[in-house]
Amino acid sequence: MSKFYVMGNYTPKAFQGFIKNPSQDRAAAASELSKTIGATLASFDIVRGQYDFIAAVDAPNFESTAALKMVVVASGNIENLTILEAVDMKNIATLASTAMAGYTPPS
Repeated sequence: MSKFYVMGNYTPKAFQGFIKNPSQDRAAAASELSKTIGATLASFDIVRGQYDFIAAVDAPNFESTAALKMVVVASGNIENLTILEAVDMKNIATLASTAMAGYTPPS
């Protein structure tokens, strides 16, 4: 499993739904959706700032998370959805160190 952070914005259509039913639990909805692709919702928060929400998802791979993006954006309720994947910096730096040993810069 890989960890992904998903951030996005609600559309006016979604805000109309919130006003109509203020008690709906979007974290529960996001958790159920995550389960459909074998993922687990670790956290879901409504936030202030550039995005309206952020979720942490443990998913099998990027493609699974991208499929969730496709579903929620197609619903017309979410826009500007961004997926960030957590990475292992030590592994990246180790690979970069190996690559640097064989790199010849332009002269």
